[in-house]
Amino acid sequence: MYFFINNLAFLDLSYSTAITPKMLINFLMGKKTISFAGCMAQMYLFASFADAECLLLAAMAYDRYMAICNPLLYPVLMSRKFCVWLVAGSYLTGSLSSLTHTYFTFHLSFCNSNIINHFFCDIPPLLALSCSDTHINETLLFALCGFIQTSTFVFILISYACILCAVLKIPSAEGRHKAFSTCSSHLIAVVLYYGALLFTYLRPSSSYVLDTDKIISVFYTVVFPMLNPLVYSLRNEDVKDSLSKLLQRKMMVLPKIKSCS
Repeated sequence: MYFFINNLAFLDLSYSTAITPKMLINFLMGKKTISFAGCMAQMYLFASFADAECLLLAAMAYDRYMAICNPLLYPVLMSRKFCVWLVAGSYLTGSLSSLTHTYFTFHLSFCNSNIINHFFCDIPPLLALSCSDTHINETLLFALCGFIQTSTFVFILISYACILCAVLKIPSAEGRHKAFSTCSSHLIAVVLYYGALLFTYLRPSSSYVLDTDKIISVFYTVVFPMLNPLVYSLRNEDVKDSLSKLLQRKMMVLPKIKSCS
């Protein structure tokens, strides 16, 4: 499990790094420009890491399924070599999918305007900006992103349905709670990440509301990657104790502030 969490942290850091530094430079310098090659690289890296994260979250769901439903066979079925293959396959599939989108997007004509109504070079705002026929691009977006995002999401749901059935058969309440606690952090990460992605990419370009999409993109490119380490750290008892003590101190300080005022 920790092998997958390490790679998830790497992906979160990678696709945030592909976007955030340039975005902050544009905000601070007031010169909101990006080169053609820079835009292409930004789009490729972001899409590659985002698709790889979808596949990695599915691999993590399978890992949790094997750990809870087949605990005796887990060390054999989820060997180090098999886990490496799962992670490598996630990176490779994400790269190939992103390469396809990047190739077809940057073969479009952008004759009306060169102003991208977004914080970074993403597929939907570039399709909305193009004066070419984007039917093929939209079809690819639905086919590739739809397949990767939807299939992995359905796979995760099936895995957790099997986990739920197995957990409910555990006789003790303590055992059920322990089993659920091992999956809660991953489930929170899945809901946050997939909710934003499915809303953003599985729509026709005619229904894009770019101002709304910009706000949502901040969450899945900046906010959620920052929250993931906290979400997974909540499984650690030391982190839980520290957080509990911090909240207790805050609650003790508030009455003193009110009495002074």
